[in-house]
Amino acid sequence: MTTIAARLVTRLRELGIEHLFGVPADYNLDFLDRVYASELAFVGTCNELGAAYAADGYARLRGAGALVTTFGVGELGAINGIGGSYAESVPVVQIVGAPSTRAVHARLPVHHTMADGDFGRFERMHAEVTCDRVTLTAADAAVEMDRVLRACWAHKRPVRIALPCDLVDHPAPQPDEPLLPDAVPPRAPLTDAFRARAAALLAHASRPAVLADHLVERHGAHEALADLIAAGPFPAAVMNMGKGVVDESAPTFAGMYVGAGSGPATRPLVEDADCLIAVGVLISDGNSGGFTHHFPAGRTIHVGPYASRIGDTEFPGLPMTDALAVLTDIARSGVRGTLPRLPARATRVRAPHEPLTQAALWDRFAALIRPGDVVVAEQGTSFFGIVDTRMPAGVTVVGQVLWSSIGYTLPAALGTCIAAPERRTLLAIGDGSFQLTAQELGTIARAGATPVILVVNNGGYTIERAIHPTDAPYNDIAPWRYTDLPAAFGADHALTARVSTVAELDAALETAGRNPDRLVLVEAVVAPEDYPGRLAAIAAKYRPAPPD
Repeated sequence: MTTIAARLVTRLRELGIEHLFGVPADYNLDFLDRVYASELAFVGTCNELGAAYAADGYARLRGAGALVTTFGVGELGAINGIGGSYAESVPVVQIVGAPSTRAVHARLPVHHTMADGDFGRFERMHAEVTCDRVTLTAADAAVEMDRVLRACWAHKRPVRIALPCDLVDHPAPQPDEPLLPDAVPPRAPLTDAFRARAAALLAHASRPAVLADHLVERHGAHEALADLIAAGPFPAAVMNMGKGVVDESAPTFAGMYVGAGSGPATRPLVEDADCLIAVGVLISDGNSGGFTHHFPAGRTIHVGPYASRIGDTEFPGLPMTDALAVLTDIARSGVRGTLPRLPARATRVRAPHEPLTQAALWDRFAALIRPGDVVVAEQGTSFFGIVDTRMPAGVTVVGQVLWSSIGYTLPAALGTCIAAPERRTLLAIGDGSFQLTAQELGTIARAGATPVILVVNNGGYTIERAIHPTDAPYNDIAPWRYTDLPAAFGADHALTARVSTVAELDAALETAGRNPDRLVLVEAVVAPEDYPGRLAAIAAKYRPAPPD
């Protein structure tokens, strides 16, 4: 026998989780005592929303993440972050320290409740943003925690586990089997049928292509996808949520596909393919150019996490990695294809004392990225700035295209720094987004993390200005002194610079490159209505039509 708390820690470790983000409070203190006595490390954040964002960033590198909150006030503070993890298929475990079973059974009006004896309302609130949830009991804690954690892993979505404070040390059986059982191979008739349909389509294809999205990463299919692309060889484009899931340094890379917002060389490779293999694709307005995408009708092989589709034929129960293995085997027998010739990204020679622009900013930021780095980009001008950058091999890109909750990336960068301390995190974030979660800069400093943080100071919410041009002041924000903040938040040895010219930016980024063991914050000042890359064109699609 063991205890409920110890068993839960053991199961989290089986998911690859080594750190637990959160905020201490009376209902979870006994559990945190057990965490401190275990192999699981606790990372205290400034608030619960920061913990949720950090666990999300951590999970994107480690496969799963976890946070601990208190009942009611704590878990509701985190629920926006949990909603983002649900939307973007990120497996996060939220552990909620709950009132005692005695208080629940007696319907006592205890703190952090509505004083009406209803202890289930917060679990009901989470029903819409988790794939499963449970309040553990003495009778079935072991079985129920395993069920919920397996759902988290299988569906790649968040779960909520409430642990009553008086059950932390209650006896529970030791696990007698692994939390994650060995994968069951799909039935041979299913695989054979998929092989036959796919082979018939590929046999007549002279312009095949691959389109990959973020579900490849979530379901651990990187290597299987790389094998398929190499076996063709196929031109391989990515959607913006999936940036980084294919090797962008390879000659097979075909660029970013966002419907009508795609580059002129990328769009026809996808839309005119006579066999398009779409892997892990989830369509939203943000990654399809406002639903201007077009996939070849009847000639697209859709490969999903646990099912595939060719035309009108469904192949349920076929895991993504197995489907990719079948397609790779077919490709190795001989498939025609032409590799893309992407135009080189144009860069302009700029005078050293020229005022800084978005174009100059992202050209130079791209030069800082090295193989194996982690690039975290806030949804807004920062993500649009790096989206056309051709990443070196092994770079992981973290963004939140679908949920698009501004302020996400600073705590998420904390998560990536903790998840992979051997890889340097480069964070690009706008000033408006930074102000939402700036306090977690103190957590980054306390953790000893050394990211490069690029704060784009354009005086407010530029993406909103692009979508809805106006002189109204609601897109303006307070003029913070960003370079003073690392010291104010405890990062006494951080390097900082405020830059407004090309020469100043070059000097600041050169300093960042020479000091990988220091936290570096660069405040880059650009004009409020200077838009990067394709932002202006895509933002125009979101503007309301003028009245007749």
